[in-house]
Amino acid sequence: MELSSFTMQVLKNFASINSNIVIHPGNVIKTMSEAKNILGHAVVTENFPRTIGIYDLPELLSILMLVDTPRIRFEETHMLIGDSSGRTQVKYFFSDPEMLTTPAKSIAEPTGDVTFTLDQTTLNSLKRAASALGHSEVSITPSNRAITLSVMDKSNSTSNTYSIDVDGEYNSDDFNFILNINNLRMIAGDYNVRLASNLVSQFTNTSENLRYWVALEKTSTYRSK
Repeated sequence: MELSSFTMQVLKNFASINSNIVIHPGNVIKTMSEAKNILGHAVVTENFPRTIGIYDLPELLSILMLVDTPRIRFEETHMLIGDSSGRTQVKYFFSDPEMLTTPAKSIAEPTGDVTFTLDQTTLNSLKRAASALGHSEVSITPSNRAITLSVMDKSNSTSNTYSIDVDGEYNSDDFNFILNINNLRMIAGDYNVRLASNLVSQFTNTSENLRYWVALEKTSTYRSK
């Protein structure tokens, strides 16, 4: 098996969420952070033949980078990684999946009490503002049928803020959802975002079969009509 560039991109990104991973038979790769507040789900072109437990995903990715056009063969207890010439081979052993962090099941689709599209340019602006202002929270509030994303310190009413408006839809005009910007570890791209009153958010990539669920902060508020 040769891993596609998208699959490699997914694995590198998922390694930033959790350094270990369990890949089950099929073409779905999932990960969950140790704090269980971020879940990633990707559908890839490869079909994995068996359950694979990887304790140190960054280490495996480094090994794959050592090999020119890596070709992988899966055995019962390990994988064999060879190059295009057949001269190089790495034997890499699997870990016990029971010892690793893995999502037990996928999270149900959130109700979508608030929906909007977050493009990469806007996300980059929010992250730069958070770095410049020293804040870690993004407040999401209604604003004249648009949605305002504000980088702020909710615990300090006089803190400096950065705000940007995006188009969106919502069922109630009385909400303030809070996201920790450090939890926004998605692959670069544009995302359709759904926020639910049960404090779950879903980010769906607009061009790849890739989704993330991110827990909203408990300081979030939502009042239905």
